[in-house]
Amino acid sequence: MPVTLIIIAITCVVSFMAFNNSRLMNELILWPPAIQRQREYYRLVTYGFLHADFGHLLVNMLTLFFFGRVMERYYTATLGMFGFALFYLGGLIVSILPTYLANRTNAGYRSLGASGAVSAVLFASILFQPWAKIYLYFAIPIPAILYAVLYVVYSVYMDRRGQGNINHSAHLWGAAYGVAFTVMVQPERLSFFIDQLLRPRF
Repeated sequence: MPVTLIIIAITCVVSFMAFNNSRLMNELILWPPAIQRQREYYRLVTYGFLHADFGHLLVNMLTLFFFGRVMERYYTATLGMFGFALFYLGGLIVSILPTYLANRTNAGYRSLGASGAVSAVLFASILFQPWAKIYLYFAIPIPAILYAVLYVVYSVYMDRRGQGNINHSAHLWGAAYGVAFTVMVQPERLSFFIDQLLRPRF
């Protein structure tokens, strides 16, 4: 079975279990004091298998389904059968680290969701096909590179506002990680991306 589908299955099962189990939710969610004081470092990964509600879960898993399968083939070919799992778990950790460090002593802070790692997958895929169509709200087709620009601008703006319950910082760090990791694995991917940018296809 593809690793992407395994990740989706585990995430769905854990999320659905935690929807009605506050104890499980509290044991797995990113709660900085638990990491800082009790050394529960596993929370830097397990938070990504939890979601706030069904809509949150659906958007992340649909995005992972469509783009994860493409990137899984690439990472399997370059890093072996566990390459995509390594990339995805790295995305969960890297995307949340700045948030954790900024809130190490904040007992009122909690974070959950796979959005950071999913952003990593999405932005890595844009390096391969910057002019592919991405459907905004699953309905409005726009070029992937334009989506990436809008995504970054919106996330930076919302992160600076500091309002709402969405961790926009994780989205940004996840996106940066996805690009950096992919270029590190295959440096020539960057020149390929630039070449593709100069050959727009609408």
